[in-house]
Amino acid sequence: QVRLVESGGGSVQAGGSLKLSCVHSGYTDGRNCMAWFRQVPGKMREGVAAMSSTSTWTYYSDSSIKGRFRVSRDSATTVYLQISSLRPEDTAMYYCAAVDKLCATISPFDENQYAYWGQGTQVTVSS
Repeated sequence: QVRLVESGGGSVQAGGSLKLSCVHSGYTDGRNCMAWFRQVPGKMREGVAAMSSTSTWTYYSDSSIKGRFRVSRDSATTVYLQISSLRPEDTAMYYCAAVDKLCATISPFDENQYAYWGQGTQVTVSS
């Protein structure tokens, strides 16, 4: 049984930084796409960043994300999201997602592509 567990969220002031982590436990053949999504109450969940286990290629949902968010991996089972220069509008629940396919073979910000989801970690940014 695959389980994703996020950590690293918290409450910070605008301009601060956080590093989120997600650990994938359970079977994986080492080839997967892991992604970060976020959701604000009352709004749809949106993709943020994604990265495959076998490539250094990274995906970001838009240019404003890429400048302040950095996705990285150190194994087939762990993905990180470094967020810098946090803004109040970054306040959201951040979710980790995974699928046993490489990111290049899917639409990495389509949440329907992902088979596994974590419970989320809350990020709150105060002005």
